[in-house]
Amino acid sequence: MRMFCVLAVLVAANLLNNWLAPGAYVPTCVAAAAALLLIARWDGLTRADLGLDTAALYRGLRWSSVLVGAVLAVFLVGLALPATREAFEDERAAGLTVGELLWRVLVRVPVGTVLLEEIAFRGVLWAMVRRRRGTAWATAVSSVLFGLWHVLPSRGLSRANAAVAVLGTGPTGTVLSVAAAVVATTAAGVVLCELRRRSGSLLAPAALHWALNGFGYALAWAVLRWRGEGDVL
Repeated sequence: MRMFCVLAVLVAANLLNNWLAPGAYVPTCVAAAAALLLIARWDGLTRADLGLDTAALYRGLRWSSVLVGAVLAVFLVGLALPATREAFEDERAAGLTVGELLWRVLVRVPVGTVLLEEIAFRGVLWAMVRRRRGTAWATAVSSVLFGLWHVLPSRGLSRANAAVAVLGTGPTGTVLSVAAAVVATTAAGVVLCELRRRSGSLLAPAALHWALNGFGYALAWAVLRWRGEGDVL
């Protein structure tokens, strides 16, 4: 029953964010995260089970500085190489003003995307399955659901990202890009779950998640400005 409630919250949040009320993205994510934490408490999970106790947060801070620095370094190398620079050419960043970019990087991504997805998939869901079935099952279930979570938001990916556009921009390209996104985010989910296990903290995967999304937006925006596309203010 409690697992069903977790899934119901996730389905509702996904539909609201990607279809019914995308304008209320951040409030929806915050409300869904709060609901999931209440379900976790109902299930008897502790802050330590969720990787949110004081000791875990201190460990997570140590991991976070290394992870954020590593992501930035890898992204800058990728941006400097012509062979990988195309991956940063994402039209979703083209029309952003400076204020909108800051909103995405400092509010929408950390308070919306990262907060909900880490509490849901590496926090509550992972801890609930782990207690019942063990770590391997927890990682598998969490990662597969994390991949499926990205079906709706990845529908326009082939039209927005130059690297993904090679799959085509028609119906077939959309199906292929969605399938590729699900596979990629499932694999990413495994990495984030393993990071959660090794660090013992939810803060570590959250920091990596923010760095990938936040720096991704910022560098895509910078690339498009360098090419002279989009609005500057």
